[in-house]
Amino acid sequence: MRRTTLGRGTVPVTGLSFGAAGIGNLYTAVAPGDAAAAVDAAWEAGIRYFDTAPHYGLGLSERRLGEALRARDRAAYAVSTKVGRLLEPVAGGPYGDDLGHGFAVPATHRRVWDFSADGVLRSVEQSLVRLGLDRIDIVYLHDPDDHAEQALREAYPALERLRAEGVVGAVGAGMNRPEPLTRVLRETDADVVLCAGRFTLLDRSALTELLPVAAARGRSVVVGGVFNSGLLADPRPGARYDYAAAPPELLDRARRMDAVSRRYGVPLRAAALHYPLRHPAVASVLVGARSAAEVRDAARLAAGTVPDDLWAELRAEGLLTDDMAWAGTPAREADPAREADAAAGTEGSAGTGGPAGAGGVPRADGVARAEGVARAEGGAPAGSGAGLPPTGNGAGRPSGNGAGR
Repeated sequence: MRRTTLGRGTVPVTGLSFGAAGIGNLYTAVAPGDAAAAVDAAWEAGIRYFDTAPHYGLGLSERRLGEALRARDRAAYAVSTKVGRLLEPVAGGPYGDDLGHGFAVPATHRRVWDFSADGVLRSVEQSLVRLGLDRIDIVYLHDPDDHAEQALREAYPALERLRAEGVVGAVGAGMNRPEPLTRVLRETDADVVLCAGRFTLLDRSALTELLPVAAARGRSVVVGGVFNSGLLADPRPGARYDYAAAPPELLDRARRMDAVSRRYGVPLRAAALHYPLRHPAVASVLVGARSAAEVRDAARLAAGTVPDDLWAELRAEGLLTDDMAWAGTPAREADPAREADAAAGTEGSAGTGGPAGAGGVPRADGVARAEGVARAEGGAPAGSGAGLPPTGNGAGRPSGNGAGR
């Protein structure tokens, strides 16, 4: 399976990644054995990047993921989690359920928004305990849409310090909207952003600014929500698009795409999964799963190919409006030698992927890694504006689309 390195750092990820919202009991309960089997199937399929968050099942996703990975070679995989929601215990009982947030777990904790520097440190410490791992490879600011100023002023610098100290390997933000993610890339030294549902066959709004800026600055994008809540997995009447019943015009568009895909012997969900990976800034597609069968299906689709003629026919029929001039240049491949040096502490910021300043001191001041990147944006690529059910095809809003509120 393809492996690329995030941004200009040293954290490698696989082209297909495992979204663990589902094993945190997204919508319905998942038996412990089924959750473990899903992670095992991902490992057997060659997936080596796993994403979770405290939000998912009030910490259940982190606990289950850590338990399933703990006995494996820690140098062989990457784990991401998120900050911005602290989990505070609810006193007493009996407890209700957490279905109001989309998770079938007892409401033993409450979520508290906190993008302060102290909140970031507390969240990372708590996640390390729940995961039972010695480190976290990637930490995202989780849905800071309504807390943007505090997140950039307090939370992000705290993440930079953790990266410089080697506590985490890469930092970034995860949201559904591409505009604030573009701001993160322009105003910080983030390695990666997680964008949910906005670079798909039906919604390509991330092409307007986010992806060109990421490519110009040498940053990475992880794409979640590639099935837009299910419509691109199974375009039938009643299918959902972004948490609601699909509008008739989008259902018709998806069904026409499905007809074209079938003419080439390609399931539409396979085309939906492959499409984002054609962009040079996209390092991984995040697909959520709650069973081994779902994981195997996604891995089978990812391992297949989609002929260029399929994309050409979609464009000819007006179903893809961009010319895909940006396609065909893969994201930077992982460099095993560089990763080994980083793990040994001989490069940059003790293997965290942060670049070194004078005297090898890691830069943690929020400046761009490359001088003159604003000028580089002028040469950015141009773009226009799985039988997997919609049960966690990303990084988990209750709809499972990617960046989860």
